[in-house]
Amino acid sequence: MKTNFLWAAAAATLTLVLGALAHADPETSDVKTAVKEDARTVGHAVEHSARAVGHAVAADAKSAAHTVSEDTKKAAHAIEDGARTVGEKVKDDAVKAKEAVTPKPSAPEPKT
Repeated sequence: MKTNFLWAAAAATLTLVLGALAHADPETSDVKTAVKEDARTVGHAVEHSARAVGHAVAADAKSAAHTVSEDTKKAAHAIEDGARTVGEKVKDDAVKAKEAVTPKPSAPEPKT
């Protein structure tokens, strides 16, 4: 009797499992579809976020490049002004040195 009971329990369990599997197949398909849709949604969200971050980085890089360009122009103008000032000073000193070395025509020549 115990053996018959075990066989009957095993048969009932097997029937329940097979019945669940038969009903689970469409659910599995629905689960697969839901997982695919969720994965697609997540992929689009990641793409959108990456695009937004990329645009923000590009905007920051453009702003930084503009700032560097403006600072470079300011530095170039400062160097130009400094070079002009130095050049004028050297020119003035060269004229003074030349005048100091060149004899003046109005002075009489010394007699020997």
